[in-house]
Amino acid sequence: MAGARGRFLLAFTVSLVAWWCLALGWTPEQDQNLQIPAGWSHGGRVSPLDELVLTFALRQQNVDHLAKLVERVSDPDSPQYVGGLHRFPVERNMASGKEKMAWHRHKREAFHLGVTPAVIRKRYNLTAGDIGVWPNNSQACAQFLEQYFHPADLAEFMQLFGSGFGHRSRVEQVVGHQGQGKAGLEASLDVEYIMSTGANISTWVFSNAGRHESQEPFLAWLLLLSNMSSVPWVHSVSYGDDEDSLSRAYMERINVEFMKAAARGLTVLFASGDEGAGCRNVAGGSHAFRPSFPASSPYVTTVGGTAFKNPFRVTWEVTDYISGGGFSNVFPMPDYQATAVKNFLHLAPKLPPSSYYNRSGRAYPDLSALSDNYWVVTNRIPLPWVSGTSASTPVVGGIVALINDHRLQNGWPPLGFLNPALYKLQEKGPSDAFYDVTQGCHLSCLDEAVQGQGFCAGPSWDPVTGWGTPNFPQLLRALLNL
Repeated sequence: MAGARGRFLLAFTVSLVAWWCLALGWTPEQDQNLQIPAGWSHGGRVSPLDELVLTFALRQQNVDHLAKLVERVSDPDSPQYVGGLHRFPVERNMASGKEKMAWHRHKREAFHLGVTPAVIRKRYNLTAGDIGVWPNNSQACAQFLEQYFHPADLAEFMQLFGSGFGHRSRVEQVVGHQGQGKAGLEASLDVEYIMSTGANISTWVFSNAGRHESQEPFLAWLLLLSNMSSVPWVHSVSYGDDEDSLSRAYMERINVEFMKAAARGLTVLFASGDEGAGCRNVAGGSHAFRPSFPASSPYVTTVGGTAFKNPFRVTWEVTDYISGGGFSNVFPMPDYQATAVKNFLHLAPKLPPSSYYNRSGRAYPDLSALSDNYWVVTNRIPLPWVSGTSASTPVVGGIVALINDHRLQNGWPPLGFLNPALYKLQEKGPSDAFYDVTQGCHLSCLDEAVQGQGFCAGPSWDPVTGWGTPNFPQLLRALLNL
């Protein structure tokens, strides 16, 4: 009976799906005409007994009004709020110019055998006192594709690398299914480093075990966020897909959820990817760059990657050649970055052929952090030389959460959608809030026209490292009183 009932339910589900497909004007014969993304092959029709998980996302109304709302609440020059009237500001000791120079000279001489929390905190000028203290502040990272962290790995990581600053060794809350098998390197990396820069801040992990067409179920995660009344202020996500592997309708629907998150005052950060500018085949046998999504969404803050000039010293940073970056083929360039991108395109000494990228699309990344040679503890084993923008993104996430902590202490709201303030801050003139990364290029197509090189870093914003890497005390000063 159970088997018969199961077949009945499957038949009913398939019939319902067939009804929906016919209602939308789709017929089985069209299956042969599907556009298959590069790198994929047609594996034949699914079996009638295969389980399919379908998501029916309703078309959203009043999206234009939502976009205007996000623009207003994210613009630092817009009056939504009056701060500074609730309590005295937190007292801070500001180092003199000579002291800063001596500190930087000492910092550049520091030797290391791989990036640890101590190296991150030294490079970005986080002191032992730069930890969270506000009880209602929180941060989160999201995991996909059956990636799970182990609490024992986090505890061991903090025991090995957490000396010198106050921190927590336990995740506050896990939302979703937390598998009990082997820990994933990605999940371990994300949790350990967001809790190292966003030290002593309550941390959540959103665990999304399912898949969307064999890829990350971003929409399921975002719908969960939209239906929760209380969520962390900062969300770090180290996952992404190629734009051309997803349908435009799916990406646009996800983008609406990012707009909702921005309207709620949430900061959502995505890794820019580890394929440089990427590469795909286009009609006629030529190539073009391959942008990544959700990194290309105009409503997330996208984080690229850098490496130390000297891999064994805490020195200045250069481009990590894998750092993802470029221009969206789906989303137009938002107003907040138009001036910065125009300046780059006008002043760059050498650009790839215009046929390789859409110069009017949303450009990314927005900023960067170290992404090379990290230490991670996973399955109770300390592993060196872990690299990728999966590392730089939680580092930036923790730094944003620390700035939120100071804002909340002063009675001000969290930063929310960061990009309008970020670009406006940097376009006002030279700022010490970021270390400008001006050396290095990232990889792309191995063909005669570009010979494996995508875009190159340069002064100010660029589509390899964004505005550069954070100088915490100066970035805090700039963003504290928005």
